[in-house]
Amino acid sequence: MSTALIPVVEAEYVELPIERAARGESLPVPPQADSDDHLIGMWVARHASPHTRRNYRMQATCFRTFVGKPLPLLRLDDLQAYLASLEGKAPATRANATAAIKSLFSFAQELGYVRFNIGKAVKAPPIKNTLAERIMSETDAMRMVALVDAPRDRALLTLLYGGGLRISEACALRWRDLTERDGGAAQVVIYGKGGKTRVVLLSPNTWRTLQAQRGDGGPDDPVFRSRKKGECIQARQADRIVKAAAARAGLSAEVSAHWLRHAHASHALDRGAPINLVQATLGHASVATTGRYTHARPSESSARFLGV
Repeated sequence: MSTALIPVVEAEYVELPIERAARGESLPVPPQADSDDHLIGMWVARHASPHTRRNYRMQATCFRTFVGKPLPLLRLDDLQAYLASLEGKAPATRANATAAIKSLFSFAQELGYVRFNIGKAVKAPPIKNTLAERIMSETDAMRMVALVDAPRDRALLTLLYGGGLRISEACALRWRDLTERDGGAAQVVIYGKGGKTRVVLLSPNTWRTLQAQRGDGGPDDPVFRSRKKGECIQARQADRIVKAAAARAGLSAEVSAHWLRHAHASHALDRGAPINLVQATLGHASVATTGRYTHARPSESSARFLGV
């Protein structure tokens, strides 16, 4: 029987990251996404708005279908080729697609999923500012509200115009979000865009109109109920209500709920409301955004000083 010794093989020593960190050495940061699908899922999820999430997921799907390669393997000419394929689309459509893809690659680079942010090298096409075309007169806004008979629908239009709310903000309201104030007025707490909360003071007339359709609604019940008991009205249904009211008032078929928000801002500024107050009411992050309304409806022009 052989008694030969079995050689002992020493295991290779592998230094742990914690030991390197203890010596003050920097450690490589692993990518925070395992695949394109994983990355895009996180990128979409970081946005609070359901509309933005749907739009970004659709934009990512269209882009990936066109390029047919994983994101880390893409080069600038791949991105340029995709944007060139959109040349026949409306400027706003191309600008929307460009902004989405730029956002995607910025996020990918932040997470270490791609080495270079190729989105930095492209610019969104300029688009015409059509805000002035989407601001109705005060008479038209009031007529839209006045011609609605259904209490819920009239209250919805009154709040959209009188409070300057976004349609998603109005649809999500529960009665506990509203509080009566002295003098017959009320205030509404709004959980708005970007996860920001703001408080808007409502006029006595707006509060009376809202209360008129409350019925037996409790604190946790929706302010604007859908046909399904206990559920909030959906944004699409609310927009149909607005469009029906616009048609009844003889206005353009392009009128949407957001037009009433535009009207609120423009008419309040026309009546002398401070721009910072309008900014706070609408929940704009910057006063420059609110300032677009003063440019869209200027009160003075050098053209009026000429003799023609």
